[in-house]
Amino acid sequence: MGELEAIRTFLTVADQSSFSAAGRLLGMTPASVTRTISTLEDQLGIQLLLRTTRKVSLTSAGAAYAARVAPLVEGLARATEETKDLQKVTAGSLRVSAPMSLGMKVLPAVLSQFSIIHPRTSVAIELSDHFIDIVQENYDLAIRISGPPTDKSTIWRKIRPVSRLLVASPSFLDRHGTPKTPEDLTTLECLSYHDQLKTETWELSRPGQVRTVEAKGRFSINNGDFLCRLAVAGEGIALLPRFIVEEDLHAGKLVEVLPGWSTPEIWLTLYYPPYEQLPLRVATFSDFFEAFIKESWDGEQPPSAPSTVTG
Repeated sequence: MGELEAIRTFLTVADQSSFSAAGRLLGMTPASVTRTISTLEDQLGIQLLLRTTRKVSLTSAGAAYAARVAPLVEGLARATEETKDLQKVTAGSLRVSAPMSLGMKVLPAVLSQFSIIHPRTSVAIELSDHFIDIVQENYDLAIRISGPPTDKSTIWRKIRPVSRLLVASPSFLDRHGTPKTPEDLTTLECLSYHDQLKTETWELSRPGQVRTVEAKGRFSINNGDFLCRLAVAGEGIALLPRFIVEEDLHAGKLVEVLPGWSTPEIWLTLYYPPYEQLPLRVATFSDFFEAFIKESWDGEQPPSAPSTVTG
């Protein structure tokens, strides 16, 4: 039996003035109660109870000890009940929007751990690389990788910066040449990130210089992983988050283009409808997500989904 349970047993005996009465309340035999109290007394090095044939009473040391530990045990019991009450409040469902690439790489690990701690909260994830109006479409929150919000009615919460870089396959650069300046991109096939057949604009900068380039090319895709695969296939130059291309960079399937130039900062963020106060379920998931990302996203690679053992 642990120390806390031993203390609870001692307080029950003191309250009932009887080993057998305490045993009935605790579902223990009188012998088990006696052994528990003896072990506690041995650990403390003091006698807590006086035993006679008719009753059990506290020694002066036992009374002082009971006065010190009883409020602590009561406080712990209240904390346990309050936590259970909070679990009832957090029980329910959450509807979350997330981008496809990030969702596939990160959210399985997040949900696997979240479900252990909050088993009564169900989470519906909808992956899409389209812009989602979380107010009109009734989402509790959205996970995004973006710059500052343009919709001022939403609330956003920065989680961590996400770096981006220009990449191309070695075969593409062998065929078409390696660009030396941003202006060189205007003569090369660029892979545009967009959900329509439109040209993406890339803003590139280095100390004292800013250049804006239209990413002209035959393909416009609204998914980062798809763009990465096109770049690996030698179809052009793409501007993508490092976490999407990191594996192919290490494998030599992609190389960085114009490494001395950077792009405007973007962030992994959480977006909310204009709540006056975050609902507890939303706040609980948000806090967990932020803590998980900051602990598990080491460097540029996001956390992986837990492996599944079959057999």
